[in-house]
Amino acid sequence: MESRNQKYHRERLGQALREEIETILEGELGDPRIGLASVNSVALADDSRSARVFLNVEGDDEEAKQTLEGLTSAVGFIRREIAERLHLRRPPELYFQVDRSGLHSARIEQLLTRAKYRAKRKAPPAKKPS
Repeated sequence: MESRNQKYHRERLGQALREEIETILEGELGDPRIGLASVNSVALADDSRSARVFLNVEGDDEEAKQTLEGLTSAVGFIRREIAERLHLRRPPELYFQVDRSGLHSARIEQLLTRAKYRAKRKAPPAKKPS
């Protein structure tokens, strides 16, 4: 069972990784494949040896694919920068993934709104008391 200190340390490290990766994405990468991307969250493994970085990428699927290719090729640079900035002996392996949860939640909201509207239209009119 994991102690509270280890869990707290992993959460703090994940937040620090998110902030540093966001800073690196904003202006230190010169790869033209990398489009407008922001870091939504970082999920650190239990042993802190790997981290999954969830990104929000503006644009279509092709731009998201190119951004992931650019980030994958720059992962060595990003890990080195993170190691220097956070004073880590072994920075975690980084795996980038596009986060589609915002699109899914928007679609769910749209469907719920449509269902409510249809239910209103099909509801029988209320009878007036005589």
